[in-house]
Amino acid sequence: MDFNLSPEEESFRLEVRDFLSENLPPRKDRPKDFLQKSWLPKVRAKRWVGFSWPSDVGGGGGTVMQQAILKEEMTRAKAPPLGTSWMGLQWVGPGLIAYGTEEQKRRFLPGILDSETVWCTGYSEPHCGSDLAALRCKAERDGDSYVVNGQKIWTSFAMTSDWIILLVRTATYPDDKHAGITCLLVPMDTPGVTVRPIKSMSGVAIFAEVFFDDVRVPVADRLGAEGEGWQVTVMALANERSGISEVEGLLRGLDRLKGLAKKTTRRGRPALEDPELRRQLARMETTIESMRFNGLRALTRQLKGEAPSSETSINKLHRTALEVEMGELGLVLQGNAGALMRGAEPVQDGGRWQHMALSWPEMVIGGGTPNIQKNIIAERLLGLPKD
Repeated sequence: MDFNLSPEEESFRLEVRDFLSENLPPRKDRPKDFLQKSWLPKVRAKRWVGFSWPSDVGGGGGTVMQQAILKEEMTRAKAPPLGTSWMGLQWVGPGLIAYGTEEQKRRFLPGILDSETVWCTGYSEPHCGSDLAALRCKAERDGDSYVVNGQKIWTSFAMTSDWIILLVRTATYPDDKHAGITCLLVPMDTPGVTVRPIKSMSGVAIFAEVFFDDVRVPVADRLGAEGEGWQVTVMALANERSGISEVEGLLRGLDRLKGLAKKTTRRGRPALEDPELRRQLARMETTIESMRFNGLRALTRQLKGEAPSSETSINKLHRTALEVEMGELGLVLQGNAGALMRGAEPVQDGGRWQHMALSWPEMVIGGGTPNIQKNIIAERLLGLPKD
């Protein structure tokens, strides 16, 4: 691809940078209500929330390249999120735009764009985390409603979500397990919905189990046709990974790691002078740079109007390995203090590395485990037989 931006794209980058310079004070100077009172109204007024959505549904109507520029600049500036419903913006909104009725679009899209409604996703189940099409959570039609029974697990932010986009089985076809799956939109306060948080090793609960016991869902809250849930999900998940903005976040983490190496010692000398450590950091930086070019390759496909590429699974796989390695190296550099949590005097960087090292399941599982990514790469890029 041509790495030179057009004059219009360069102008947009400058517009984003000027906005950040004027509206994003240092973190220490931001009031407690900065996100809700200052940041979100301003980025919403710019139509940067849902920037890639069509303008006729309230989005920004931005181009693929502008979206990449916006994400890159926001990540580089350590800006707050563009909207508070990440899953609503990434998955639910695109699903509604493609498959929702006009009434559903009017009902749900404004709440996502205005950061008033938070969504979670009911996909994985205890026995089918890597084989989503094997789900068993069942919905039976009863007049104008479905009655849902079953369980979901590893549901991110279920405890604080208003709605869940839920995959259920409405029919079984022995020769096609992808058929008979239906997508429902369910309020989390519906009678019969029970949420049980799953606390991680770091003490934080991001994931949860969600149980459905005779939960009644109006047919009007079905997204797409009955049995069309797999198509809805595949389309929505295609919006998840670009890899462009992740590179900036990883580079920031690497810079912090280098800073930690400067502050700690090995054999009486700054750890950053250790040749093996320098080689390890160099390998990390090389991997991150390769992710940047792989992301640009995927972006090129999008700019050409081609379907989203499975090459982005390569970046997800690298990111998983890098964040685990960074967290572990942060502990090693602190020596004995690496076994302590935040608040203890010898702990560096407020316990950032301890938290990172103990939070790896959230990052490794989210968006598909390494085995899932390897299968995608093997089957769709290398043409190997399905597992």
